[in-house]
Amino acid sequence: MWPSCSFLLMSALLIKRLVAERCPRICLCDSIKYQVMCLNRNITEIPNNIPQVTQRLDLRGNDIKIIPAGAFFPIPYLTHLNLQKCKIESIEEGAFRGLGRLLYLNLASNNIAFIYQESLDGLSSLQQLILENNRIEEIKPGAFGQLGFLSFLNLARNALVYLPDMVFQGLQSIKWINLSHNSLHVLASEAFGGLPTLRRLSLDHNELQFLPTEALSKLSGTNRLDIGHNPITYIVEEGIEMASLKQLFLDNMFLQDVSHRAFVRSPLLHTLDLTNNQLFVLQPLTDMAHLKKINLTGNPVLCTCRMRPFKEWAAKGRIHADVICAAPAAFKGEQLESLRTSAMKCSSHVIQEELLPSLATVTRKPEEDAVLCPKGCTCSPDYQHGNCDNRNLQHIPKGFPSNTQLLDLRYNQFHSIPKGSFPGLKNLTSLHLQNCKIVILQPGAFQDLKNLVYLYLSNNDISSIDADVFKGIPQLAYLYLDHNRFNQMTKGAFTFLPNLFSLHLQYNSISQLSDDDLVGIGNTRWLYLSGNRIVHVSPKALSHVKLLEKLHLDENSLQEVPTKSLRGLLMLSELKLSKNPIKYIGDGAFLPVARSLQHLYLDNMGLEQISTGAFSGLGPKIKSLYLEKNKIHNLPDLSSFTALDVINLSNIPFHCDCQLLPLRKWLDKLNLRVGATCSSPAEMRGKKLKLISTFQRCPGWSTKKVKRLSSTKAKVGRDDNKRSRKKKTGEARKH
Repeated sequence: MWPSCSFLLMSALLIKRLVAERCPRICLCDSIKYQVMCLNRNITEIPNNIPQVTQRLDLRGNDIKIIPAGAFFPIPYLTHLNLQKCKIESIEEGAFRGLGRLLYLNLASNNIAFIYQESLDGLSSLQQLILENNRIEEIKPGAFGQLGFLSFLNLARNALVYLPDMVFQGLQSIKWINLSHNSLHVLASEAFGGLPTLRRLSLDHNELQFLPTEALSKLSGTNRLDIGHNPITYIVEEGIEMASLKQLFLDNMFLQDVSHRAFVRSPLLHTLDLTNNQLFVLQPLTDMAHLKKINLTGNPVLCTCRMRPFKEWAAKGRIHADVICAAPAAFKGEQLESLRTSAMKCSSHVIQEELLPSLATVTRKPEEDAVLCPKGCTCSPDYQHGNCDNRNLQHIPKGFPSNTQLLDLRYNQFHSIPKGSFPGLKNLTSLHLQNCKIVILQPGAFQDLKNLVYLYLSNNDISSIDADVFKGIPQLAYLYLDHNRFNQMTKGAFTFLPNLFSLHLQYNSISQLSDDDLVGIGNTRWLYLSGNRIVHVSPKALSHVKLLEKLHLDENSLQEVPTKSLRGLLMLSELKLSKNPIKYIGDGAFLPVARSLQHLYLDNMGLEQISTGAFSGLGPKIKSLYLEKNKIHNLPDLSSFTALDVINLSNIPFHCDCQLLPLRKWLDKLNLRVGATCSSPAEMRGKKLKLISTFQRCPGWSTKKVKRLSSTKAKVGRDDNKRSRKKKTGEARKH
């Protein structure tokens, strides 16, 4: 025993001496904790003489602008690395390779603008990544692909505006993603795809104008969502669809209306925070069996007969409702719970008038002239919002504060938007004109709105647009013309929109796309044409939008894949052809976009046959493939589809005989739910394709599994015999 102790002691002394010898002069080295600290030393590069056995390295407050490849190869035992406030601008490919033991990496408060695919290579054990307070404006696809054990990702206080599909792919163990204090406007529908373990998501303090319902619906396991401090004005029916959600924070927004069915798709919700909004009344929330606490403090709540149903509902459900009355005067400052229901009456005059002056007047310095909102509208000095929704207006009101950034005019009856309808609103970024019965947009209707980014014209009666309508709004990026009456596009209608990013034309009556329909929008990335009547897409129709990333042509009348029209779309990553009457897909149907396509929707088409070469060129990049609800009986070779995250083969009438063996063998290699079941023969109907044993009788079925199984059974049998013999021997000895 003593020699062993002596050896260990000598080893410890040797390591201690090595640490002391190699410690950089400007650093402090702790040989007991294997920790090195080099704080605020004006270091311009990673020191190369740090002891190899170091586990914790703190380099905060230095001047390291670039982390080169292999910078940490000499210290492979690191578990904690702190690089805060080091003025880092770029991380070279392979910068962290060799740090397979690292658990914690702090890169906060630097000048990092981009996270590339190879930036974080080598961090296979990382559990916490702090990127807070940088200048990150874009995350490249696959950036987090190597971080399978990461549980916490902090991206707060950056410059993110947009989250693309599957941006967090690879984070198989993530528990919390913090995206607060960015400038997020838009979240792609699959932005949070592939995150089954995520429990908390922070989206507060961003620029979201609507709840990203579709994106959030992918988070089936998330139980806490912080989305307060966003300029959201209302929450529609089924606005939050998160099956496991328990805590929801919608505080400090500009909410004026919350549907009574807003949370029916989040049945486990038990805490709802609505503090500091503009809610006068809240209706009882439907199907909220688990709700225990709701906070409405800081809202101008009218404790009249209109709040009586809410009070009774809360009392019956034993829900703690924190509500302080703002009016009528007799109840001002009182808790709603303390009031007698019979005392909550509605008088003949409108009590809201007591509150409107405080909402409608923009706060200014005493020496400045007070600026009021147009009559009947409300303005918020804090959020630079103007709101006139559902006021039965027939003309665009004038006189909004010049600093207004969001103007909500939904649910009125304008019929026509004349020239110069929005004078003095040079700061306006978002204009909402949905459901306004608009028929005519006159040339110059939006002139002088130089900073307009979002224009919502959905659900109107517009059938044609002259190009001059969009003169004067060169920064427009998101244009919503869905649910109108277009049956064709006016040639060159979008000529004056060079920065258009997303064009929504879904659910109109457009019958075809002609050569010059999309002239002038060369920077457009998303084009939505779902739910029209398109029977033909000209081969040159999409040649004007070569940067297109998303193309939705689902729910139309196409009878074949528009292969010729896809030529030149070298960046197309998502193509939707669902619910088109396409019966046959021929060879090379997707070759023009094979190098970029990641998401392909071919479901609900009545598809009867796919040729053996239909998917030529596709495979290595495809992440999702939807083929459900078709009439095909077999599929071509899919072995090249090696990067799939999602594949849906449900409701396909597969005939489960030996001809289906290649498909079955391929499915066996996938660790995905595919939904494939047998339709015939009759005795196999409804059974899962991956589970039936029929294929084991087919020529070509691998016998290796059977042999392994047989040898395993034989081994188990031998082991049982040995145990039996030992048991008998033991019993004999006892006797």
